[in-house]
Amino acid sequence: MKRAAAVAAALMILAMSGCADTGKGKGKGSSSKADNSVVVTAADAGISADDIEVGYEENDAIDAVFSDSGIEVNGSGISAEGTVLNITAEGTYRLSGSCANGRIVIEADKKSKVKLVLNGLDLTCTDNAVITAKSADKVYLLLENGTENKLTDGKEYSLADGENTDAAVFAKCDLTINGDGTLNVAGNYKHGIVSKDDLVVTGGNVTVNAVSSALSGKDSVKISAGTFDLTSGTDAVKSTNDEEEGKGIVSISGGTFTINAGGDGLSAAKELQISGGDINITTGGGSANASMKSDGFPNGDWKQDFGGNGDFTPPDMGDFDKSDFTPPDMGDLDKGDFTPPDKPDDYNSDKKNTDTSAEKPTDTEQTETTSAKALKSGGNIIIDGGNITIDSADDSLHCDGSANISGGSLSASSGDDGIHVAGDLVISGGTVDISKSYEGIEGMTVTISGGDVSVTASDDGINCAGGSDTGSSDRKGMDMFAAQEGVFLKISGGTLNVNSAGDGLDSNGDLIIEGGTIYVSGTENGANGSVDHNGEATITGGTIIASGAVGMEEMFDEDGTTQCAVLHDFTQSFSADTEFTVTDKNGNVVLSFTNPKTWQGVIFSSPDLKQGESYTVSAGGESEEITLESVITSNSKGGFGGMGKPGNMNGGKFKRGEDNKASET
Repeated sequence: MKRAAAVAAALMILAMSGCADTGKGKGKGSSSKADNSVVVTAADAGISADDIEVGYEENDAIDAVFSDSGIEVNGSGISAEGTVLNITAEGTYRLSGSCANGRIVIEADKKSKVKLVLNGLDLTCTDNAVITAKSADKVYLLLENGTENKLTDGKEYSLADGENTDAAVFAKCDLTINGDGTLNVAGNYKHGIVSKDDLVVTGGNVTVNAVSSALSGKDSVKISAGTFDLTSGTDAVKSTNDEEEGKGIVSISGGTFTINAGGDGLSAAKELQISGGDINITTGGGSANASMKSDGFPNGDWKQDFGGNGDFTPPDMGDFDKSDFTPPDMGDLDKGDFTPPDKPDDYNSDKKNTDTSAEKPTDTEQTETTSAKALKSGGNIIIDGGNITIDSADDSLHCDGSANISGGSLSASSGDDGIHVAGDLVISGGTVDISKSYEGIEGMTVTISGGDVSVTASDDGINCAGGSDTGSSDRKGMDMFAAQEGVFLKISGGTLNVNSAGDGLDSNGDLIIEGGTIYVSGTENGANGSVDHNGEATITGGTIIASGAVGMEEMFDEDGTTQCAVLHDFTQSFSADTEFTVTDKNGNVVLSFTNPKTWQGVIFSSPDLKQGESYTVSAGGESEEITLESVITSNSKGGFGGMGKPGNMNGGKFKRGEDNKASET
């Protein structure tokens, strides 16, 4: 009889493949700049029925019972040498008992499948991995229902020359963990669980506390179910193969995760896929341990891996105004009089002959970084489901390729950027809530066609091709974009709320608004604008209300804009939570918005605004009637020449009501 019947889902082959989505932005007269497509495809990250199957023939299982004095074994393909269990043949092995210093070594044929049923096993190895799979086709760790299993390694390993074992559970083959039992792994040497091929988890209650990474699969890590409590000194979950096609994947399609990582949370060499699960990630001590301070300067006290970059704490500068700083008088210093200090006697000036071989990292260490990002990929990121909550010292989402968010929920508090994408970012669905960030959303191109997006940033809200990133190397995750052809911000659907201390919507290329509902609570100082663009800017649909300080505000281009848009500067600045309204000639409210910060100027547009009609704009007791004689209407005198197209430099007309000039209501 089978020990447990397989669930119906185990008879199916589970596969998760990312969706392909295309976004295109096109500015009038500059198709070469914005005629850029966003296409994101996912490699197959299937999980087989065998990975889910938790049944086994009880009569065929070979038992091994551990104790401090030895191992009681019964059956072929298995042998004991003291407290070391050797497995050399394919089969099912049921393991139980307790041992203070023992281990399991698997050396089977490379076509063999070895299933280890952990049935109440408490095993510690003081000088090596607890489980080492040196050879097999695949090893299964089946966590027997109702049992608790504990695997612990030592702080130092005694390894033969050429061995690279570096985890409490270490497999040079595919490794699958399933079942309904509990597994606690302590990785005191380096890593918790490592597979040099594919690591698959389809069930169990898994707790890993590791000095380095918690779960690592060189080719892939694929998780469809289970409960995970992962604490890691470096990356929590990672895949490292960045050379072979279809590998280097981390795929999460289900499960409940609590991750506390000194380094990155989920890190994929080539592609990170999330389609389900409840995922809670804290990295680098959280956003309170930010790599950037709110003033845009590096946090000199930022501590990586819960430990430090030295004991240096920068002095408190108080309310120091950098503009008041005067460098000290250097007098008539002659640089030619400078004599460098003598080199120490043991200084090796012949760098070519210096032996650095001892400094080379092992295979699983080569991809360790000093970053503390939550979701990270060297290629693409695809999110179409799941509930993700992030508190990260570094970027909450970071990828070197493209990113596609089409579903699920992402809530992030970041010490650096909320979302940073080196290529194309497409948001077509789901919920994105960035409650704290330096820059909220960055990408070479950003396309928002659906979903509910909220961004709070101490610098720019949405930035295409970078912005005012500091040049200091002290800043973790620092990335600088240069303005270039093909850069654009395109909004065609969804709801977007931006609260930024820098620019609200900032594109170093084109700005294209075709739909959606957009609210921007922009900067409170005149050095930035609620809307900023270096290329062409057009609006043909949707609703936008963007308010902030005057001085650097920029308007849409009349050429290419088909929907009436207005830039209006009031004669005074209003306090936070002052409501702005637009009413038609019959007194009906067409638009309204309450900015939680101080503001004076506002850009607004809506399909309800009609050319040739008159409207009344009001805020804080000030009211004025305007007539939309052109598709672009502006009374702004702000901005600086050569900085995009600020103020009323677009040639739009603004007509004041004869009896309603800045009148008080």
